[in-house]
Amino acid sequence: MSQANRDWRHDGIKVIPASALDTNTAQTPGMNRAAAITHARAGAEKLWAGTVVIHPDARTAAHHHGPVESVIYVVSGKARMRWGERLEYTAEAGPGDFIFVPPYVPHQEINAAADEELSCVLVRSGQEPVVVNLDLAVVDEPQLVAWVDDLHR
Repeated sequence: MSQANRDWRHDGIKVIPASALDTNTAQTPGMNRAAAITHARAGAEKLWAGTVVIHPDARTAAHHHGPVESVIYVVSGKARMRWGERLEYTAEAGPGDFIFVPPYVPHQEINAAADEELSCVLVRSGQEPVVVNLDLAVVDEPQLVAWVDDLHR
């Protein structure tokens, strides 16, 4: 369809109010996910976006998301990520920070605070809720990794 013949009222911008997020999505104990941008809700073809609230001291099991890239934006609280074949690396993020999770990376999301919720916005590069749970022998003391991008080394 040419751009001139598009129905921009229907095919244009979509605003999904916070009160209309869809909680009928895969849930993990200690976490509450809600979908905002999906194909069914907004017509998205390449992205999924929503929110996740991780309860105090809660953590996921080790897993990866197959070929899907993920971006996590920390709204409030303190996130701790562990990753690697034995979850041997760790980094923390706070409000305003972004976390990038490449495809197939074994990882674990953790609320690093014992007394407050961790609230995040999550964006994925695909519509399928790919979660591959892993049974890993994890290290007790992961190595802290400070982020430095390739442009500032």
